[in-house]
Amino acid sequence: MPQPPEPDWIEARLVGARPQAVAALLRYFRDLDLAEEAFQEACLRAVKSWPKNGPPRDAASWLIMVGRNAAIDHKRKQARLTGLPDEAVISDREDTEPDMVERLDAADYRDDILRLLFVCCHPDLPATQQIALALRIVSGLPTPRIAAAFLVGERAMEQRITRAKARIAKADIPFETPGPVERAERFAVVAAMIYLVFNEGYTDANPTSERAKLCDEAIRLARLMLRLFPAEPEMMGLLALMLLQHSRQKARFDAAGAPVLLDDQDRSLWNRHRIAEALAMIDKAMLHRQPGPYQIQAAIAALHARAERQEDTDWAGINELYEALERHAPSPVVTLNRSVAIWKLHGAAAALELIAPLAEPLDGYFYFHGVRGNLLERLGRNSEARDAFSRAIALANTPAEAVHIRQHLDQLEGERTTGKP
Repeated sequence: MPQPPEPDWIEARLVGARPQAVAALLRYFRDLDLAEEAFQEACLRAVKSWPKNGPPRDAASWLIMVGRNAAIDHKRKQARLTGLPDEAVISDREDTEPDMVERLDAADYRDDILRLLFVCCHPDLPATQQIALALRIVSGLPTPRIAAAFLVGERAMEQRITRAKARIAKADIPFETPGPVERAERFAVVAAMIYLVFNEGYTDANPTSERAKLCDEAIRLARLMLRLFPAEPEMMGLLALMLLQHSRQKARFDAAGAPVLLDDQDRSLWNRHRIAEALAMIDKAMLHRQPGPYQIQAAIAALHARAERQEDTDWAGINELYEALERHAPSPVVTLNRSVAIWKLHGAAAALELIAPLAEPLDGYFYFHGVRGNLLERLGRNSEARDAFSRAIALANTPAEAVHIRQHLDQLEGERTTGKP
C-alpha cells in the first residue's frame, strides 16, 4: 500500500511539475486561460487522489492528462448548450479531436517550456508584462509575490497579467518556436525569465524537493537556449552563473533548513563538477570580448568558487567586478551586493555609508534590512540593528529567512537584557 504524501510534499511536487504541464496544455488548447484552468483542475484532483492512492511516478504527465481530459469534458458540456452550425459547415469539418490528441500525446515535450517562454516574451507585450506573465504562467508564482518583486500593488499586478493574457489572445500568437530574427529579439527577456525560474527553485531549503528541481529545469532551458544561440556569450554567462550557484546547493542550508551564509559554508560539499563546467564556460564566453551582466555575475561567483577558504576570497577583484556590473546594469541591488565586498575591504562603516542612499528604493527589500542590520551590529549600534532586523523579518519571503534573522535579533535582545547597548 503506497504511503500517502504529506500535504507540503504534494504542493512542492505540483509546483515542480507546473512548467511542463502548463506548457503542454497550452500547446494543446492554444489558450492561456484554459491551460491554467485545466492545470488548476488537475491540481485539485491530485490533492484528493494522491493522499489516498499515492503519488504517480511522473507527476507532470499525470497532471497533463488529467487536466486535458477535464478541460475537454468542460468544453463538451458547453458545446451541448450551443446551437449546431449549418449542415454544410458540419459536413466540411475535419475530425479535429484526434488531431488535437495527437498534438499532445505524440509530441516531444522536451522543448514545450522553451516555447512557452517565447510566447510569454512576445514583442507585442511590454517588457513588464512579459516578465510578470512568465512568472505567473511558467513559475506559478502567486500574484502578491510578483507584485512585491515589482514594488507595485497586488491589484495593479493582477491587471498587468490580465492585460498580457488578453493581448496574447487577441494577437493569435502561434505556439511555435519563432524564427532566428524573432529569437534574437526576445533573447534578453527569455534569458531573464530562465534566471527567475532558477531563483524560484533556489530558495527552497530542501535540495531534493520538487520546487528545488526548478533549478535543474532552468539549467536545462539555458542549455536549450545555448543550442539556439551557440555563439551568444551572455547565455554562456547565464549558464555558468546558474551552475556556480547550484554547485553550493548542499551547503546552503543546515539540517534544520536555516540558511548558511557563504562565509560559513562547508566548501567540501560544493559540487566541483558543476564548478569546473562553469569555469570552462566563462573562459569560452570571455573569448568573445563582449562582456555583459550575466558574464560579470558569473565571474563574481567564479572568484568565490576558486577560493578554497573564505579568507582566500579575492574581495578586491569582486569589488572591481561589481563596479563593472554597476556600469553595465546599474541597480540598487547591485550596489547592495557590492557593499559586502566594501565591508570586507574597508570595514562596516564604509559599507554602511555605501548603502545609505538605498534606504528608500530598497525599503521593501528583505536583504537590504538584513545587510544593514548586520553592519549596524558590527559597529555596536545595537538599537538600530534591532530595528533593521525586525523590518527584515516582516519582509522575509520564506520561514528559513525569518529564522535566520531571528537568530540575530534574539542575540541582540539577550545582550540588551544583560545591559549591553
